[in-house]
Amino acid sequence: MNLERVRFGIDGLDRLLSGGLIKGSIAVLIGTYGTGKTTFALQFIWEGLKSGEHIIYISLEEREDRIYTYMEQKGWDIAPYRNKGLNVIRLDPSDFNLSINSIKNEIPMLTRQLEAKRVVIDPISLFEDLFDSDAERRQEIFRFVDSLREQGCTILFTTETARADAFSSRHNLIEYLADTVILLRYVRANDFSDVHLALEVVKMRLSSHSREIKPYEILPGQIIVYTDANVF
Repeated sequence: MNLERVRFGIDGLDRLLSGGLIKGSIAVLIGTYGTGKTTFALQFIWEGLKSGEHIIYISLEEREDRIYTYMEQKGWDIAPYRNKGLNVIRLDPSDFNLSINSIKNEIPMLTRQLEAKRVVIDPISLFEDLFDSDAERRQEIFRFVDSLREQGCTILFTTETARADAFSSRHNLIEYLADTVILLRYVRANDFSDVHLALEVVKMRLSSHSREIKPYEILPGQIIVYTDANVF
């Protein structure tokens, strides 16, 4: 099956993904603090901007100006894209009604209006936190994911790991809805003398992918996934 790919713009990761994410699919980055989830997400949208795509970046943590600053600090010239190709939206998860309405209704509508090709929600776990019960959370997230699929764009979520499980998301839900799951984590040597960042493509529907755990490094202007190296 010859499926169109959407590149992350990180050569090593794109190789692990057999060329990139499948166009129109939903992917999630799962990781604890400090593993670079937002940095991966920014690289994903920068790759889209360079390709002439319209991008929507929804942040539930950082202000719009801080997102732009992060990108500029990487040496990227984003001025031509601000509020044109790139639309950064800050939602306050503490305002329950506003956040719920914006995410469920306005984001899919805005995606259609802007003809966005890539949408990032960073982190989706703060949206999941808004619901009191697991049943309500599951129902609403299912509906939201389905509404995004209808837009035909490629979606990237980020989410924190569960407190007691470094291999699962906080609510152990979004990884079942996503087509592709990428796990970011720390790997410590047996003697605790060294710590590495490691990446694993846990699943990828409709495509072959590498199942190897590979080290990666976040440098000032790029992310390097060392596909020829091993962490153990």
